Parts: sequence; structure tokens; C-alpha cells
Amino acid sequence: MRIHLKYGTEGLDLELPETPNFQGVLYPRDAPALSDPAAAVDQALFRPIASPALSDLARGKKDAVIVISDSTRPVPNSLLLPLITAQLEKAGILRERISILIATGIHRPNEGAELERLVGAEIAGRYRILNHFSKKDEDMVRVGEVGGGVPALVNRHYVDADLKILTGFIEPHMWAGFSGGRKAILPGISSVKTLEFMHGPEMVAHPRTRYGVLEGNPFHEAGLAVMEQAGADFIVNVTLDTGKRVTGVFAGHPVKAHLEGVEFLSRHCIRTLDAPLDFVVTTNSGAPLDCNLYQTAKGLSGVSAATREGGVILIASECWEGFGSEEYREVFEHATSPAAFIDKLLRKEFFIPDQWCAQETYQVMLRNEVWIHTRGIDVETLRRFHFTPAPIIEDAVEQLLWRFGNEARWAVVPDGPMLILQVT
Repeated sequence: MRIHLKYGTEGLDLELPETPNFQGVLYPRDAPALSDPAAAVDQALFRPIASPALSDLARGKKDAVIVISDSTRPVPNSLLLPLITAQLEKAGILRERISILIATGIHRPNEGAELERLVGAEIAGRYRILNHFSKKDEDMVRVGEVGGGVPALVNRHYVDADLKILTGFIEPHMWAGFSGGRKAILPGISSVKTLEFMHGPEMVAHPRTRYGVLEGNPFHEAGLAVMEQAGADFIVNVTLDTGKRVTGVFAGHPVKAHLEGVEFLSRHCIRTLDAPLDFVVTTNSGAPLDCNLYQTAKGLSGVSAATREGGVILIASECWEGFGSEEYREVFEHATSPAAFIDKLLRKEFFIPDQWCAQETYQVMLRNEVWIHTRGIDVETLRRFHFTPAPIIEDAVEQLLWRFGNEARWAVVPDGPMLILQVT
């Protein structure tokens, strides 16, 4: 079989054997790409879901803030932002009173050429653009509480704005169930102090905090609570196909429009198997999501539920940024073994921002071995932290077939966490 995996910007072309119990190359069922996405966005702003038109909401407002995702998310900002800002200015909000706030969460800021790529040259040159810094206490406002007493601290530029707009895209998410909507606020523009709860060990370990689940999901429910406390007037969310083309636009009421987008995406991104896999070859969906090991937890979590206990997940993730941050690299120093790491977290022996994705990674390792093909981290470091390096994927698959036998149940998931794998 000739198979193309998402990996970095170029991808990987592989030749793999097709054995008797090979379950296939599993893709999301892409919805058709919109032939005129700009027209679809314009129409969605004019006739939104369960909301007045954006221009009607904007009329009489003194200023506005538009929250956008950072550079790790492939949101088509250069499509959305000119259309949104045009509606705001047409309604009477002055250009200098429109701010664009980048929901970095705890990620690094987006600046310079990266910022221009993120929003487009026209927007970068005409509007005030701010990065969210989760550790700047002076930038935060307490809007309420979450989780039985944890302060809900949100970026003051957002809270103080007269009109609040959230943008983003809806995809499967390993804790929130699905991204988009409320997630632009929590974790997007919240304080790291609030994220200590939101990404705390109990939250990450909760059985309902997982891909494709909203009902009874405490991560989702906390996000809704903080969005209500901080306020949100309008969202513009999109869905994308595996080529990152727009397949749907869901604008309007911050909860109802998001749920309509989730319902639409669910028809395309969930795949059910009749029995678990012995091993799976997957990815972290290529650039920009496979930029580091921090993000790579998403690809692992996306297939773990469909991989049998004792099975192997072989993931290709470029990790050109390495671990993602020095803090995240520090987290792994506590991992004498996957089980010991989880035990230390639950006993709260330490707290380091970013530990949540390491927790997800090692929760997967309690069930499955993780083999990784990457250029961003050396093999000695990978082995030290309990990964098995896979320099040549074809050779690794040959080893796995020798280990599990020619009758092994296995599959390839080229798009990584864009597909939710389940077992009946």
C-alpha cells in the first residue's frame, strides 16, 4: 500500500504491507468544501443562528474585541477577519476601537512575520492586535468562580469590551469533546491560575473528559460557566476538511451556534470499529498541530480508546519545536515511569504549567506503548522518557507485525486527531 501521512508541511509517503486483518486507512468522512466560503461567512453574519445579525448587535457599541486562535490552529483568519471587521465598521464602530485578541492560552505569543501569517497582511497593518499572556496578573479580571471556588480570571481587554466576538474552528478535542465556542475563553484568554483547575490532574483523569463527549463533561461545563460569567455576544466558528478547506460556517449565539457545528461535524469525524486494534499508525494531523510534543498528546489520545491494552500506538509528529517549551521539558523530569508520574500528579507533589498534556501522554502509556517518528527530539531523550523511537516507519511496522503476528488487527489514521476512533 502507498499511504500519505500528515507530517509537518510536506507529509510522509510510505509503502506498507496489507495483511489479512488490516482494518484500512481510516479517514474522517469529509463534508464537501464550500465553493464560496466568503459568501457563506457573509451570509452567516447576516443570518446567524439564534441571534440578531452581527451588524445589529454592533450598532451603538463603542468598541469591540475579536478573539482569534493562535498559530497552532488552522483557523482561516484571513477569510473571517476582513468580513467581521467590515460589519463592525459599517455599524459605526471606529477601526481604532476594534481589537483582535489572540487566545494563546499558555502558549507563546505570535509576533512579527508569524503574526502576519496568522491574520493576513491587511489585518495586521490596520488593526490593534494583542497577545494574551496568561501569567500577567495585571491583565486579568475576576468574573466569577468555577469548580466550587476557583477564581475565574479572564483577560481584561476582553471583559472590558462593549461587544465580544469569539472565532475559531470546531474539531475533535481530547478533553473538551470538541473545540470551538466557549474554549476561546477558557483556556484561550484565561489566567494560568484558573487553568491550574481547568487542566488539573483530576479534570484530565475524569472519564467524561474525552474526545467527542459534551454531556457530563466537566471541562465543557466549566468552559460554559466561565463564558456566561465573562460574557460573549457572538461566535463565528468554522469546520474544515482534511485539506483545511472550509466545510461549514456556524455563527451567532455562542452556545447554540457551537452545538449546531458540533452536530454537523459529528456526522463526519467519528469512526466505530467492532473490536480493538493491536496497533495503529497515526499522526498529529501535520502542521501546525504537530509542531511540538506538547500538542502530540492529541494524536495519541485520539486512537488510544480503539487500541487494546498492551497494544502499540505508532505516531508520526514532526515536533520541530521540540517539547514546545522549557517548562514542558521540565515536566518530563518527574516521569521515572508512566505510573509513577500519574501517581505524583494525583498526590499533587508538584504543579508545572503544561503538565496536563504530559499527564494525557502517560495515561495513554499506562495502556499502550508509544512509538514515535519525529525529527525534533533525539532518540536518547525519547527513550529516557519512555517513548520508543521509530526512525523508519516502514521498519517499525515490520517489527510490529513480527511481534503481533501476520493476523494482527491494525490500521492507519493519516489525519490523526481529526478522526475519533471508537469501539462498539
